[in-house]
Amino acid sequence: MPFNQVDSTVPTDLVEVGRVISAYGVKGWIKVHPYSADAEVLLSAKRWWLQKPVPPNKAGHLDTASAQLYTVVRSRPHSATVIAQFQGFDDRDQAEKLKAHTVWVSRADFPSVDEDEHYWVDLIGCLLYGDRNGQSVLVGKVEHVFDNGAHAVLEVHTGILNDQAQFIAQLDAKKRPIVELIPFVDAYVHHVDIKTKQIHTTWPLD
Repeated sequence: MPFNQVDSTVPTDLVEVGRVISAYGVKGWIKVHPYSADAEVLLSAKRWWLQKPVPPNKAGHLDTASAQLYTVVRSRPHSATVIAQFQGFDDRDQAEKLKAHTVWVSRADFPSVDEDEHYWVDLIGCLLYGDRNGQSVLVGKVEHVFDNGAHAVLEVHTGILNDQAQFIAQLDAKKRPIVELIPFVDAYVHHVDIKTKQIHTTWPLD
């Protein structure tokens, strides 16, 4: 069987971690482009959920109706990609059908990291605080994390908390979020609390 029929309930914590580029070889292997330079998640997780290609305006969103669970029996790094073989796959035709599928892994299946390390997905949604005259002040909420080649960068939508502690984004004249880009480096970030979804920095607000 190409995917697990026994326990195919789609988890609620799936994270998109890569995309199938092509088949690899003639024995049912696939080649995957990992979204992170660190492909440890793909290499360690044995359960991958694959989704068929979707229109651009739906990219990044999982359609649980089309997601299928595949069991990884072998995987290894291959240059800047990861190659893998699924249970029940033994020829190239099977693998070719998965081209352009996105690869999702449950956050619960991610390998553990050290206390001073963090997965990017866990930083998204955190409230970020900066420094104004020695006082910690809310800057906004982390909406995206990307790599600029030297280090990770937090894309923060500026805003405030209302009386119900709900985040309200600040908008410009064209009703677009106002964005602050903050380097995720030790020189500025001194405390990350994933449980409370807070990041404290020395980033100067002035």
